[in-house]
Amino acid sequence: MQRITSATVADLFDIAATRRMEQAAAADLPPHTLMQRAGLAVARLAMAIAPHARTVWVACGPGNNGGDGFEAAAQLRQRGFFTVVTFSGDETRLPPDAKASLQRARDAGVSFAATPPSAYELAIDALLGIGATRPPEGTIAEWLATMHASGQPVLSVDVPSGLNADTGTLPHGADSRQTSPRTCLTFLTLKPGLFTAQGRDATGTVWFDDLGCGTFNQPPTARITGAPATQARTHASHKGSYGDVAVVGGAPGMAGAALLAGSAALHAGAGRVFVGLLDATAAPVDTAQPELMLRDAHALDLSAMTVVCGCGAGELVREMLPRVLSTAAALVIDADALNAIATDVSLQAQLALRGKSGAPTVITPHPLEAARLLDCTAAEVQADRLVAAQRLAARFGVVVVLKGSGTVIAGAEGTLPVINLTGNARLATAGTGDVLAGMVGAALAMRQPAFGAARDAVWQHGHIADTWPADAAPLTAGTLARRAPV
Repeated sequence: MQRITSATVADLFDIAATRRMEQAAAADLPPHTLMQRAGLAVARLAMAIAPHARTVWVACGPGNNGGDGFEAAAQLRQRGFFTVVTFSGDETRLPPDAKASLQRARDAGVSFAATPPSAYELAIDALLGIGATRPPEGTIAEWLATMHASGQPVLSVDVPSGLNADTGTLPHGADSRQTSPRTCLTFLTLKPGLFTAQGRDATGTVWFDDLGCGTFNQPPTARITGAPATQARTHASHKGSYGDVAVVGGAPGMAGAALLAGSAALHAGAGRVFVGLLDATAAPVDTAQPELMLRDAHALDLSAMTVVCGCGAGELVREMLPRVLSTAAALVIDADALNAIATDVSLQAQLALRGKSGAPTVITPHPLEAARLLDCTAAEVQADRLVAAQRLAARFGVVVVLKGSGTVIAGAEGTLPVINLTGNARLATAGTGDVLAGMVGAALAMRQPAFGAARDAVWQHGHIADTWPADAAPLTAGTLARRAPV
């Protein structure tokens, strides 16, 4: 059994691939083996979560997920825990393995009840697994609401009931915010939906058990990659060794966004950082950070620079974009530049042409910006973040950083997308996206390939938030920029 953290390196598999692996594993093992292993794994984790529990409530559904719950209940009862099972289903319609585990629970002396116990120290959600196609309703929905509002720990079996294991979405109207501490034990494969969209809130801490089956020859859907490798700077290097970044943005009243991106690029290791402001009345120097070289955006020679374009740029960026797209040596497109491209078919064609040429290019949309580029709604983007990011990457031939919970990094066809596991709600403050753009720009300037630059910068950006001291002042974008690691 393995706890999944931001340092974990692993492939992610969708429901279809997981089903194929499950069928292959079951064919090689005696009947009921996988369910017995799953139930034992749940029981062991339950004992670790609540070792002194007097009562454990196991809510079981009508399929094999419920069978895993029956098996776990039997294992816990055999180890001295008072276990109460509530079952929502028809015993006569249970799959054979689940029916066998139901009998094992009865033989072990597990208590069965029509309603949840009035007091318990741990709830086990074994109601709906990855095969559920309809939102929880009726008794199942009531039991889920009860356990998630109780304040007691909840352990979900395979996936939290109702969560789409492929996309990380919950049924319309469901709330992933819960008062109860959450843990999920998933089997055979890690599923992408556990780590993006609403999945991270719904699952809490994720544990993985392959049930002794190892791996099968199935193509993964995505990947989690862990911390990036660090490379020491050589003594015989100079500022030219680490590249030039030019930030193009900062329309009147919005210079702060461009300065944040520039500060992040500087602290992330770029050799020199120019901030090309679109505000002609801006001050000639940032006295707080004189290392940032403020320039008129139109006067910059972009042909040998990594350009970060769009931070606080407003509508003024539109006239700059044709030159940026055609001449920047490497390019990060963010914020207002993305919005300008979304409304201009000629700019879209130019971006696609740049992508086709192979010039290093990363776009960093949040869901609404991605929706504008795809001519759909933000809700449609969020409904399948992996697919949305891959559609953007294929359409424009660029690396896509689809920001949000479980940021998705997608690249060219044949490149396995990555879901990032770092980051938290501390990043939900103005300017943190500008900081990320600057960090990606610094990595590109240091000649990292576009996909690796985006992946590593996203991980580091989130890691700063994850390691921010709980008793420290709130994390601001300016502080985040200054913490960008070299």
